[in-house]
Amino acid sequence: MSREATVEDLTSVLGSYLDNNRINQVRRAYYYAEQAHEGQMRKSGDRYITHPLAVAGILANLKLDHQSLMAAMLHDVIEDTGIPKDALAEQFGDDVAELVDGVSKLTQIEFRTRAEAQAENFQKMTLAMARDIRVILVKLADRLHNMRTLGPMRYEKRLRIATETLDIYAPIANRLGMHAVCTELEDLGFSALYPMRSKYIAKAVDKLRGSHREIIDDIRGKLEEKLEERGLPGKIMGREKHLNSIYNKMKFKHKSFHEIMDVYAFRIITETEDDCYRILGAVHSLYKP
Repeated sequence: MSREATVEDLTSVLGSYLDNNRINQVRRAYYYAEQAHEGQMRKSGDRYITHPLAVAGILANLKLDHQSLMAAMLHDVIEDTGIPKDALAEQFGDDVAELVDGVSKLTQIEFRTRAEAQAENFQKMTLAMARDIRVILVKLADRLHNMRTLGPMRYEKRLRIATETLDIYAPIANRLGMHAVCTELEDLGFSALYPMRSKYIAKAVDKLRGSHREIIDDIRGKLEEKLEERGLPGKIMGREKHLNSIYNKMKFKHKSFHEIMDVYAFRIITETEDDCYRILGAVHSLYKP
């Protein structure tokens, strides 16, 4: 059984980019939420406070500001404990209270049909409802942790939450450029909806990764040598196509896993457009397009 994360774990992360005054404000929000949620438990049997703490941890890894972290700690207080917005404003200021209230209102949104949820206008409306973009960021972190801990939920609720995640929250994360969050939301949603297909593709990817390791390392080495030879600045990053993306490609193009050619790819990051084109030319000298 893994050790329960603590507020001390969080503050050790915050110390890398927040001053002591702001860290103490986040701690105060944690202790307030801990008292407000006293006696409440998650479906997993964990104390409820572990959830807002985890949400704050996700945002801390994105280096969000202290008010966002405070709102993460308090995001379920209005909805689940009966403490009013005014009380939060008195304790933590209007900005934090507005963030918490905004997250609560987003949580209460319901859509009537899947088509409505998938509609781009619905996603735009959701974004527009949040006058402060930080409301959306807290809500995305909330949804990400809920997806990570979906297991103990009833089957029907797991399916509903997973579908909602794929239809609404993953596209919003993608729209905001939060690609790592989007990818994880998509893979968790896919795994919840199609567990057997997810396991099959994950196993196939693991097998492919192992059998192609030498080829992947060789390509990376050649790219590094070519950039160094031409004096081009660029950071080479491997990118593995994620499970939901592979499944969608198989589904819509009617292909088997072994017919998917871009499971693994490389991305080269550089600073200027000029360097980008020069690097592209260098890559084409190695591998014809």
